[in-house]
Amino acid sequence: MNSKIIKFLNQKNELEVQQLKSKHFIKDIPDDAWDISSEKESPILKKEYFLHNQSVYISKHNRFAPYPLHGHKFLEINYMLSGTCHQIVDGHLISLKTGDILLMNIGGKHSISALGEKDILINVLFTNQNINFKLLHNIHRNNSISYRFLANISLGQKSDSNYIIFSKENNSDIKITMEQIIEEYYLNQNYANSVVESYLNILLIKIIRHHPMPTNNITNYTQKLIFEILEDITQNYQNITLSKIAKKYGYNKNYLSNLITKMTGQNFSNLKTEQRIIKANELLTSTSLSIANIMAEVGITNKNFFYRKYREYYHKLPSEQRYSLHI
Repeated sequence: MNSKIIKFLNQKNELEVQQLKSKHFIKDIPDDAWDISSEKESPILKKEYFLHNQSVYISKHNRFAPYPLHGHKFLEINYMLSGTCHQIVDGHLISLKTGDILLMNIGGKHSISALGEKDILINVLFTNQNINFKLLHNIHRNNSISYRFLANISLGQKSDSNYIIFSKENNSDIKITMEQIIEEYYLNQNYANSVVESYLNILLIKIIRHHPMPTNNITNYTQKLIFEILEDITQNYQNITLSKIAKKYGYNKNYLSNLITKMTGQNFSNLKTEQRIIKANELLTSTSLSIANIMAEVGITNKNFFYRKYREYYHKLPSEQRYSLHI
């Protein structure tokens, strides 16, 4: 990141100087920015105060004093630029290290322990017009047979959370875009707002890409087996067969076929076809490959079958889907 920005963020602002002396939280936001009508114990920050005439608001979290419990009427990203941070988020203790990213949903509540001299936490606030947690879930649900299975096990209940942590070990491309947003915001050059908004869209797409599967829903061996089979179908949809899967896991072919149907509500053939159609749609909407080449790529040879199944899943013919992208 730009060295001037790093230096600026490490400097103590006026409020930090006061908090360093008193070790007590000093209000940094006026009273009219809070909505205290519904929950007096944990006031809610209004969207309008920060995002009245801009879609993204970025600030450094003030150090040296704990920040009290509060909620938001917007989405918030906390990016740990340096050092560490301890928070209580929806009743759970979490710790962020350098490079970690915390995404909090609308309605999430958190408090933050006092940050030290070297702890630089960046807040990125934005509206929910582009993304929300339900969207993350639905995108994966509609594009991953294994994610759908995980989301529906345990009597069909999904384990939603109001926050997601992207650790520095698996968010390198998110981190790059995150720091580009911060640089653009603080350098404030010509067209900075437009660039920040564009980077935010890229960031949200990357967040969707890295949105974790709810693997904590898996409670027994059978669920784990089916999940692994669905992952096999996802990775090897072109030429996978039930016989190959049965041999891999050491089960009778008919037994495994019945188990897959019982656990997923679909037979093996339908699951394989669905994954092929999902991949075909991805290629159709992100490449210039011809429909014939896409069919060959995903392992479908019957054109009428391909068109019929595609329309079942996406309610459009492949040609209509591609045409709609250019309107």
